[in-house]
Amino acid sequence: MIHLTPAAKKAVQRFIHGSEKPVIGLRLLISGGGCSGLQYGMRLEDTREEDDWELEVDGIKLLVDPASHPLLDNVTIDFIETLTHTGFKFDNPNASAQCSCGQSFSA
Repeated sequence: MIHLTPAAKKAVQRFIHGSEKPVIGLRLLISGGGCSGLQYGMRLEDTREEDDWELEVDGIKLLVDPASHPLLDNVTIDFIETLTHTGFKFDNPNASAQCSCGQSFSA
């Protein structure tokens, strides 16, 4: 299960409605990189891959590839807007360590 805070839901819906092309969902993924070795990624998708794991949260379709799925299980995604930082923040119980910016982790 992936959890979106109310602020994250509102931000995702705003990005989907503002997209110039049709969007079927939000892709969440993990790739190599960042300070701690693994980094989070998000992008709006207009197509779904055959092996995608799919979850709907309050009308928002989330798409996750099979390799990223175990690393994103039980993740909570928030959207933060402060004077010094605006963006998505991930709270990942699967991370053994996380960088100070919160955008990368190690498993």
